[in-house]
Amino acid sequence: MLLLGRLGAGAAVAGGFPTLARAAVSPEKPLRIIVLGAGIAGLSAAYELQKAGHQPVVLEARGRVGGRVWTLRGGDRIRHTGLEDQTVGFDDGLYLNAGAARIPSHHEHILGYCRELGVPLEVMVNSSRSTWLYDQARPEAARVRQREVINDLRGALSELLEKALAGGSLDEQVDADTRKRLAEFLKSYGDLGDAYDYRGSTRAGLLKPAGATANQAPAALPPLTLRQLVDSPSLSMVLFEENILMQATMLQPVGGMDRIPAAMAAALHAPPVLNAEVREIRRHGSGVRIVWRDRETGAESAADADRAIVTIPLPILARIPADFSPGTAAAIARVRLSESVKVGFQSAPFWEAEQIYGGISFTGGDTRLVWYPSGTFMKPKQVLIAAYASRAQGRSLAARPIAEQIAIARASVDRLHPGHGADLKGGVAVNWSRVPFSEGPWLEWDDDGNDMAATKVLDDPDGPFLFAGSHLSHYSGHWQEGAILSAKRAVSLALQENVP
Repeated sequence: MLLLGRLGAGAAVAGGFPTLARAAVSPEKPLRIIVLGAGIAGLSAAYELQKAGHQPVVLEARGRVGGRVWTLRGGDRIRHTGLEDQTVGFDDGLYLNAGAARIPSHHEHILGYCRELGVPLEVMVNSSRSTWLYDQARPEAARVRQREVINDLRGALSELLEKALAGGSLDEQVDADTRKRLAEFLKSYGDLGDAYDYRGSTRAGLLKPAGATANQAPAALPPLTLRQLVDSPSLSMVLFEENILMQATMLQPVGGMDRIPAAMAAALHAPPVLNAEVREIRRHGSGVRIVWRDRETGAESAADADRAIVTIPLPILARIPADFSPGTAAAIARVRLSESVKVGFQSAPFWEAEQIYGGISFTGGDTRLVWYPSGTFMKPKQVLIAAYASRAQGRSLAARPIAEQIAIARASVDRLHPGHGADLKGGVAVNWSRVPFSEGPWLEWDDDGNDMAATKVLDDPDGPFLFAGSHLSHYSGHWQEGAILSAKRAVSLALQENVP
């Protein structure tokens, strides 16, 4: 049996996390802490413990760090439970972020780690007005540029509002001075004519571009009618980048999202123990005893510690024999993770000939979207995400064989970019519900069967056991920021005297 040595002292944790009534652990009484899982939450917890003067031990069942931060490169193996293995065939230098793929500019904790650890970042073009809206359920419908839909809708609604104001319909709500100022703004906002009517705008796209001489002015596309606009089932996607989580500027690590967990792991004095599958989580005196199996050798080991920070996905944790309290065990057992499928291909960048450099086209159907790469502009080979489906669409796509998922994604691209499905090579599919030691991409607390009350249970220590993960944050498992916030909170709790 391996007995962990006593670790360093210290208890200060960065601001913004719980300040409890209990006193912090003093330097004269350091704690021994085991962190279960080397995803972003586990690595964050270990890194913060180390900064506080401790030397945590991290156990990870996979043969890599990062958890759902998983970057695929040429030669990598994709293993799914119950499905055939795939080998990634991308050219050198190309990659697919199979999980986390973007960082909002207001996620200060993950960006702070990048700054602190020297992880270089670049702009990730999350939204582009040059991309398309297309309804796969109506193949007869034309694909439309996002700029056309966004600006024609703005113009049509501005004209309607101005007509209502001019007709006196809103006189009780708007005084004369406000009405005058609003009319001036609507003319600019909607690009209305002198008669406050909308007849199209170059903002929406060009029927004819500007020419070589001064009198060769550009001509705007004829506007879509309001009925055409509201008939589109993808109309709501014009609000995609209004979501605070999707607003520019979005960022990504140069070379792949896994650069972040790799840097975090490299900063630890004791590297995470990989291929360490946890078999038992026990109370041992006032502390814990963790038993794990080396997945490569089959050998079992155990370690005793004062506390454990547990970041293992909850459905997996529910199957591990553990001495959790009945309330904690019940909260863990009733959670169901969501579904997500991502399909990627290597290709020559045919989309650049359509003036698309990054961003997302929304297609509907089971594949939902086509996501164009950033960071590889004008390179002869790039990686295109041809499907990224979740929830109902993810379940539908995941129910099909891998080869069929890839074929469906190829066909979706071919409908959106006619004739270019054949350009897609080396397709790979990642079905997150079948990924060992993940078994799902994130947790939707409003899904049937899930209960937010579980978070209230798992937010509190269960004796020597503390829980962390983005699923316990308001981000519900979708973002690395949530994993870090939850991990820092768990560390703050772990470094208190007399954790109940």
